[in-house]
Amino acid sequence: MKTVLIIAGSDPGAGAGLQQDLKVTTLLGTYGLTVVTALTVQNSLGVLSVHPAAPEVVDAQLHAVLSDFPVTAVKVGMLADAEIARTVARRLKEYQPPYLVLDPVLAASSGGALLEPEGVAVLKEEIFPLTYLLTPNAPEAARLTGMEVNTPGDLEEAARRLQQMGPQWVLAKGGHLPGEPVDVLTDGINAYHLRGPRLNAPHGHGSGCALAAAAAAHLARGLALPEAVQEARTLIAQALRWGLPLGHGRGPVNPYAPFARELGRYRVLESLNAAAARLQQEDISGLIPEGMSNLGYAAPYAEGPQDVAAFPGRLVPGPQGLLIPAPPAFGASGDLAAVILAAIENHPHLRAAMNIRYSESLKEIAPLLALRWAACELSLEPQDGRKEKEDSPAVKVAAAIKPGEPPPDLIHDPGDWGREPRLYILGTDPEAVAAKAVALKNALSAAGKLR
Repeated sequence: MKTVLIIAGSDPGAGAGLQQDLKVTTLLGTYGLTVVTALTVQNSLGVLSVHPAAPEVVDAQLHAVLSDFPVTAVKVGMLADAEIARTVARRLKEYQPPYLVLDPVLAASSGGALLEPEGVAVLKEEIFPLTYLLTPNAPEAARLTGMEVNTPGDLEEAARRLQQMGPQWVLAKGGHLPGEPVDVLTDGINAYHLRGPRLNAPHGHGSGCALAAAAAAHLARGLALPEAVQEARTLIAQALRWGLPLGHGRGPVNPYAPFARELGRYRVLESLNAAAARLQQEDISGLIPEGMSNLGYAAPYAEGPQDVAAFPGRLVPGPQGLLIPAPPAFGASGDLAAVILAAIENHPHLRAAMNIRYSESLKEIAPLLALRWAACELSLEPQDGRKEKEDSPAVKVAAAIKPGEPPPDLIHDPGDWGREPRLYILGTDPEAVAAKAVALKNALSAAGKLR
């Protein structure tokens, strides 16, 4: 197994620093080694204090690890002070690991300084020349070059200047700049503008640490630098998208999200099969609308319809009861996937849904079963040039789910021109949705209103 040596500070909240780096390197299939440069006292609200390790202790850790373990890549984060920076530079010069990724941690996201001017000078003079990849954000690039960085063009110029100071490659990150985020990757000859979406990511603590650690892990695994950077950026985009709302302030990024999604795919199919078997056993044929029903379930941290499974042949009423023509598959129902993804936006735990026929009797029965009811707004008569997506079921469902309110169990879609009314059952998983469907069927049957 390839190894990545992490030289960084400790974050007791584990959102940044060596704790986050260890998570990322492990997820990417490498073995993380650690040298602690400082103990920080911090939480989601900010850094309260920093306690640098004694330089001789840092030196002893470096010698112990580098003299014993084969180190393929090194990720350097917080160095705390000039003496520690000098110690790290001296040992890295001695052992010369193949790849050094330097995340120049100069200040906390809350604004507190984490490396004094003398330490910054040591960083530039002694560690930059050893660096294979430097990963500053826009404020760090500005401080390290002494220039203003306000646009992607400024960021490219800063990246080129930094590359001339010694690093072979520089990835200058533009997330702090206004507009569409643009990162700049340069080897001093070519400059690549790497664009990405502006994410609504209130929980992004540790994103810079995680990106540098991911790049180091990919380099250790043998990826070329541009590919390693792109893979790292993809991972961190998803880690930001699914940041964890832990603590009372800015929560940590979640690099586990894409791995959880892949690991959960088999469980999704199993759950759908089990729920469908119950629906067959209980025979809910009387709830099936003319357009047929479907049952869908999203993998954890679903990114799109490809991560939502449903039944390709839908659920069909037959002479002997409910029929299931084909087993569940991912990407099998675009409409139901869109509804589930719309629900997830406000309530990430609502990953399953089913459509059934609508009747006034169901509206009367729902409160008796303690099921929360919501209704979509009626569509307007179609006008020339109106976009179909504006009246899609997903848009209507999203409008019926109010942020900050308890999520509904049932959403009534009154239909549209050429499309029958329907009722969506939402739940945490297919078993929960099936239980609600069976309860509705039994209640209708007891009231003599099941067709």
